[in-house]
Amino acid sequence: MKYIDYQEHRQHGTFNFPIAHYHENPHTPRYLMTYHWHTNYEIVYIRKGSFNLTLDDKTETYHEGDVVFISDGMLHGGTPTDCWYDCIVFDLKILLKNNNACSKTVQDIINHRIRINTYLSKNNHIISAIVQDLCNTLARKQTGYEFNVQGYLYILFGEIIRNEIYTKNPLDNVTLERLNSVKEVLSYISENYSNNITLDHLAHIAGMNPKYFCRYFKSMTDRTPIDYLNYYRVECACEMLSTKDISIREVAISCGFNDESYFIKTFNKYKNITPKQFMKRSFSA
Repeated sequence: MKYIDYQEHRQHGTFNFPIAHYHENPHTPRYLMTYHWHTNYEIVYIRKGSFNLTLDDKTETYHEGDVVFISDGMLHGGTPTDCWYDCIVFDLKILLKNNNACSKTVQDIINHRIRINTYLSKNNHIISAIVQDLCNTLARKQTGYEFNVQGYLYILFGEIIRNEIYTKNPLDNVTLERLNSVKEVLSYISENYSNNITLDHLAHIAGMNPKYFCRYFKSMTDRTPIDYLNYYRVECACEMLSTKDISIREVAISCGFNDESYFIKTFNKYKNITPKQFMKRSFSA
């Protein structure tokens, strides 16, 4: 399953050790973070540059040394600027193994009775140091690193709980309902992007009138629904162009563009490069 799916189904880590580490920079194919969600938890660590990140319906710009916590089911995506960043994606149940002392707090997090703040490192340099060590340990994977990883996670969550970097107030029902409606739209796009998709149909899926849907969708993603649809199609095209020996026309049709010229124009709009140039650069890297 592609990393760019709106609902991400990719397995992170293994069954017995469900945690994975990804390092991204301007030269990696997954540098841009398209709007998506998954059932795992995620930590984003900014090593260099800045990252304009949207979490559910709130957008913030994060900088070097910042640590962001993304809860399960949270819609997220954004645009990095000259940014080097790490993502740690994990199943929180890893903390439950053979440790009854912490199980109640972990269950409170999993069941959303408490919600960890997204900006973890705000006024807390200790958390930045912990996460940096965690990222480095995951990157090196030296013998016995699994013990170190679990240790860093315990220390991290201990710091979060001790400093009360969380809230006990859940999202209101109206906000949850709207977020869920957008998730349905995103899931539909990920499954049908190669087909003809209209604004009216997307608004119908969301249960909103087209005008309000456009306004609400843009408030969350900073793009109109159709703009985001084309953006997503181009990201899918990038994935195909960098991994398959396929013609530009085939990619265009597979990604929902019936006109090759329009596809090239749209691709260039989002990537500042033609599909042919992108393919050449990908295979020469």
